[in-house]
Amino acid sequence: MSSLPIPREPLRRVAVTGGTHGNEMSGVCLVQHWLREPGEMQRPSFTAVPVIANPKAVAACRRYVDRDLNRTFINSNLTTTATADDPYEVTRARELNQLLGPKASGKAFDFLLDLHNTTANMGTCLIADSIHNVFVMHLCRHLQLQNPEQRCPVLLYQRPGEESYNVHSVAKNGLGLELGPQPQGVLRGDIFSRMRSLVTSTLDFIELFNQGAAFPAFETEAYRFVGLVDFPRTEDGNLAGTVHPQLQDRDFEPLHPGAPIFQMFSGKDVLYEGETTVYPVFINEAAYYEKGTAFIQAEKLTFSVPAMPALTSSP
Repeated sequence: MSSLPIPREPLRRVAVTGGTHGNEMSGVCLVQHWLREPGEMQRPSFTAVPVIANPKAVAACRRYVDRDLNRTFINSNLTTTATADDPYEVTRARELNQLLGPKASGKAFDFLLDLHNTTANMGTCLIADSIHNVFVMHLCRHLQLQNPEQRCPVLLYQRPGEESYNVHSVAKNGLGLELGPQPQGVLRGDIFSRMRSLVTSTLDFIELFNQGAAFPAFETEAYRFVGLVDFPRTEDGNLAGTVHPQLQDRDFEPLHPGAPIFQMFSGKDVLYEGETTVYPVFINEAAYYEKGTAFIQAEKLTFSVPAMPALTSSP
């Protein structure tokens, strides 16, 4: 595995962002709480900063105002001269890039944890850019070991050669938490508590790393995006069917050729015609209707993560 460089110095600046999507309430409420009472986030070796990523969307309890903020952190948006006609999220992305970045620079925050909810049955999902970030892979392993009662699958959002575009890409290292199912604009106590515990475990891991802990090599698996599947539609673009009951809520379970994926309003089943087994994720996600996506196809990878040696510099 060709790996990104492992940090050789303690991570000093950490950010936790909520409200990247303004109607995903676990992260919104946690960050709002920590803005009032930040003590829970602090550790001896680093400073952790809570940030509401999209305050206008949070105020309106909407996913976004003009466009999806979590698809906006590409260089063409961050480096283009600002104009009065820019979408709000492009302006906000530039502000966050200055606050937490600049992206791909030595001045960027050392780590960013971005908090999300989904209406899909994704459970406790850890969203990373690629398998090549050894620090993040060890963090994911730590979260899995700390939460043995939960599956905690790792989902790799970035395709080979694709520019990173989400909020946590502005930091040197980053991870997204995607917890569900939870309706948009609703706060569920169980998911709120689970997310709070995961944030605590993440901050504790960074503290362990900063204090000189070493982490052994391990074998693991992750899921990588390979394609999008839209709903069946009529000629004028309206829905002609829905996610099949046999597929609904089965995120991260294998989908074999010939299995039903949609049920037409006529009653006819639509079968998966692919030649290989895939793993659907974000099945029937409410926010993806506008994106023309009924679910995302992923492939399962098994790979080795090298050991992460202890820091040689003192905390």
